[in-house]
Amino acid sequence: MLVKTFRWAFAVTALGLAAGVLYDGWTALGIVAILSVLEVSLSFDNAVINAGILKKMNAFWQRIFLTVGIVIAVFGMRLVFPVVIVAVSARLSPWSAVHLALTDKDHYQELVTDAHPSIAAFGGMFLLMIFLDFIFEDRDIKWLAWLERPLAKLGRIDMLSVCIALIVLLVSATTFGAHAHQHGGTHADKAETVLLAGVAGLITYMVVGGLSGFFEQRLEDEEEREQAAEETAERAGRPGSPVKLAGKAAFFMFLYLEVLDASFSFDGVIGAFAITNDIVLMALGLGIGAMYVRSLTVYLVRQGTLDDYVYLEHGAHYAIGALSLILLVTIQYEINEIVTGLVGVVLIGASFWSSVRRNRALSDAS
Repeated sequence: MLVKTFRWAFAVTALGLAAGVLYDGWTALGIVAILSVLEVSLSFDNAVINAGILKKMNAFWQRIFLTVGIVIAVFGMRLVFPVVIVAVSARLSPWSAVHLALTDKDHYQELVTDAHPSIAAFGGMFLLMIFLDFIFEDRDIKWLAWLERPLAKLGRIDMLSVCIALIVLLVSATTFGAHAHQHGGTHADKAETVLLAGVAGLITYMVVGGLSGFFEQRLEDEEEREQAAEETAERAGRPGSPVKLAGKAAFFMFLYLEVLDASFSFDGVIGAFAITNDIVLMALGLGIGAMYVRSLTVYLVRQGTLDDYVYLEHGAHYAIGALSLILLVTIQYEINEIVTGLVGVVLIGASFWSSVRRNRALSDAS
């Protein structure tokens, strides 16, 4: 069952790693592997959410999501979107960006380096908002309780995450501006660039969050109507059975899943820029990770149970928080790509190990 479900992911992994070695040697293999782990770790909870919603849908809509939906939201976002970001930042056509990346890596690297402050500010703010909204929410399950409990209390203050994000952005912009002026300034206008790009990242997050909230509310309304219909059937003496949603309800569910997929893949793409500027390595790494996300979603749906490693979601969000700060720091300072990738891997690994220990303790207690 496990091997059958993940066979395509294993095949794509082998091809992707081999392509990385052929493209740029063994260093490229390491970067592709780290990007793959990053993508899977950041999208793990997305796969769990997908599975929880997909099991309520009928077979037709499950197939639509796992074929058309995956192509649009997973491969479209993870493989095409990095090219679009570079093209927009460097003011190139998408084809020119790809052509330049393949034929003149030095010139391409210069363009990406010039555009890096805006990419880093935009992505750093988007990722920071994901982390802040997670850490300020009061949750039943807490991984680092000593830290998460007081932060959850602070989270009761309205718009606190937005205020903190804007403060971080102002500090980043003014720090970078001061640094540019000290060097006599060919980049004296970068402070304004960082500020504008950061605000754009914040707006993008709020738009995506607003759309997700809209579709989630539609979904909850449909579930309430479904539950009321089941209760009516039981009172009438007919056995109530789980109804697989179809038609309009399933369509709204599908749209909701697409928005969620887009937002999760967006943070993966932005996070990848903290590790490498090379869109070829980015496409290979994120493509491998995307296949595992799809296979994991299918596996969870077919098994009918959700994973019980409860701290993985926490680990993924702490990794997002670390990546956001790293991106903002790279506006001014260079940070080694391997170090950046390993930060996320260590956080995910620690949360996984904590989940295993928790499960053992619960098993021993029972």
